[in-house]
Amino acid sequence: MVYSADDAMQDFDSELRYLNLLSKQYPTIAAACTEIINLQAILNLPKSTEHFLTDIHGEYESFNHVLKNGSGNIKRKITEVFGDLLSEKEIKSLATLIYYPEQKLEIIHKNEENINAWYKVTIYRLVVICRKAAFKYTRMKVRKALPKDFAYIIEELMHQGPEEFDKEEYYSEIIQAIIRIGRADEFIIALSDLIQRLVIDRLHIVGDIYDRGPGAEHVMDTLLNYHSVDIQWGNHDILWMGAAAGSEACIATVIRICTRYANLDTIDDGYGINILPLATFAMEYYKDDECKAFMPKIECGTVCTENDLKLISKMHKAISIIQFKLEGEIINRRPHFGMEDRLLLDKINYEDGTIDIVGKTYMLNDCNFPTINPANPY
Repeated sequence: MVYSADDAMQDFDSELRYLNLLSKQYPTIAAACTEIINLQAILNLPKSTEHFLTDIHGEYESFNHVLKNGSGNIKRKITEVFGDLLSEKEIKSLATLIYYPEQKLEIIHKNEENINAWYKVTIYRLVVICRKAAFKYTRMKVRKALPKDFAYIIEELMHQGPEEFDKEEYYSEIIQAIIRIGRADEFIIALSDLIQRLVIDRLHIVGDIYDRGPGAEHVMDTLLNYHSVDIQWGNHDILWMGAAAGSEACIATVIRICTRYANLDTIDDGYGINILPLATFAMEYYKDDECKAFMPKIECGTVCTENDLKLISKMHKAISIIQFKLEGEIINRRPHFGMEDRLLLDKINYEDGTIDIVGKTYMLNDCNFPTINPANPY
């Protein structure tokens, strides 16, 4: 391979464009050198914690709890700092405070006799845990993470060194002043949120935020506001994207999965999509059909009455047939997809209730198809 003068000139022009862009951010030699020193130093910091989550499937409560406790990382840090000083019960109590500060404070106010003494001890412990959680980061990165209302105070308390014994009264007075002016609860909440943020440097979502659970929209809202996150979309997520883009087959599949898991709240309440027309359609055509094969799978925590389950099973069957038809239209319209083996409605013998698949005949569990024309099933 010959490297010509023209090649060299193109490389030079390309490099010059990058240098011109960098010169706007670092206009002087001193600024460039400072950034080089900073980046080289950061490379030698301890590796920060990265959190990988997958298959969330709309389970917002579980997802939120895992985020709040950092998959147990917060409790480990408490144990590292106070393992020799606190009992297991006290460690668990402190961890719960960090996970759910607002709820825990309500309980503390009802049960604690000397609240000011509790404030003083708790704030001190939270500050120490903050220092532990921030150990892997530069001061600049920690400073950016600090809550605005208490940024200066927290920074002062966090960077108290072992040699600063002569400033002990200064740090003690900061804590006393916070308690005295009635801002202790807000300060504890701010410290707890900061610890939650510091224990996870970056969050990686590895597929499948949607389907099954009732809170996928809340998971998305949380991720949109998370300080550092990247997402690898799963097949369930791409399905919802296809539905949002207007693909009728994807829309039908999304609704079918929601009926399969009795998770209509995501569609109805989460995204404000009216499913009454499907319910009306299902009741009209499957009024006397028990639709036993289409009974939804009930996830833990889902509450449905017997009548709800019967209606959802009818909706499940109705949308399943619609999905078969829509997918069949796509497969017939796009023969180069090579998906003819997925065409099933034309393989049914509607008179004897059987289906022929690859030369084998099977009995159907359900033979009631009031919306299918055997002569033109798709």
